[in-house]
Amino acid sequence: MHQAVISGTGLWVAPHAISNQELVAAYNQYAETFNHTHADAIAAGTVAALQPSSVEFIEKASGIKQRYVVEKTGVLDPARMRPRLQARPDEALSLMAETGVAAAKEALQAAGRDAADIGMVICAASNMQRQYPAMAVEIQQALGAGGFAFDMNVACSSATFGIAQAVNAVQTGQVTAALVINPELTSSHHCWTDRDCHFIFGDVCTAVVVERADQSKAAHRWQVEGCKLATLFSNNIRNNAGFMNRSEDRNPDDRDLLFYQEGRKVFKDVCPMAAEHMEQHLQELGHAPADVRRYWLHQANLAMNQLIAKRLLGRDPSADEAPIILDEFANTASAGSIIAFHRHQADLQAGDLGMVCSFGAGYSIGSVVLRKV
Repeated sequence: MHQAVISGTGLWVAPHAISNQELVAAYNQYAETFNHTHADAIAAGTVAALQPSSVEFIEKASGIKQRYVVEKTGVLDPARMRPRLQARPDEALSLMAETGVAAAKEALQAAGRDAADIGMVICAASNMQRQYPAMAVEIQQALGAGGFAFDMNVACSSATFGIAQAVNAVQTGQVTAALVINPELTSSHHCWTDRDCHFIFGDVCTAVVVERADQSKAAHRWQVEGCKLATLFSNNIRNNAGFMNRSEDRNPDDRDLLFYQEGRKVFKDVCPMAAEHMEQHLQELGHAPADVRRYWLHQANLAMNQLIAKRLLGRDPSADEAPIILDEFANTASAGSIIAFHRHQADLQAGDLGMVCSFGAGYSIGSVVLRKV
């Protein structure tokens, strides 16, 4: 078995920011128009009136202050409330692949690698732009990488699950180097007209290079001590969009064809599950939670991250121990923990222990324990 290291990370940031103030103004105008249009039905009790949102509500509920998106005019148009994107011809690079290539190039540069050195490309994300051909194969070709490529989806745990597959391939000698890419263009499968979640998501893409330790040329490397994955079926986070919808004669605007969740149930279920998963993973590797210098957690909700870290440490975590990036990026699905890792790793010293953990729909939980080389 070969030793695997993470030798480079990359981050593509969407070009447009939306503040909570902008988002609230658009949503409230949409809600006001909806209530006026359906006034009679609301008075009769057959339609529920939409309640206004507020900056205070959003920040108290989530800790989110803004988000980045690929296109904002459509999102902020009360008559539209979704991005305004242009279809590209088949011969053009797709939008998701474009973001993946940008993040991958940064990760390759950090690793001191050329794309030709890569033997496996995994595109791991909560939703794919199309069914086939695989986004990963398109990214592989655009980069000039070798070997093989495939897509995978484990919702918000896609990045850690993808890293685990890359680590396995490197350790067993199937490949010497792999790329895991997480293009999370969440604005297109998000419901911007639902007050309970209209503020949650943002667009981003992350990338990670995993390779054999004895062949790594990177200035900064993280030895992979172990990966742990778990799933437990739940309907509390769901998106029913799929290729069968047209055969079911579904209305394409049905609410369940976008992200929806039972937020309170998710919070109650996932916090203890994630803390227990992480503690068990560390114990299996001979570590205690206090041994970990930094936790890079899934960035879905500030209170959730704080509670999970508190369960692990027995006290409130510091911002240094469990850094938060969701105030700037919002929830970026599987990419969140990787953004935290990308942004908050350079100051750690050789020998320091770190842990990446993501959790989400499925339910799914994935963790990766790393030691700075």
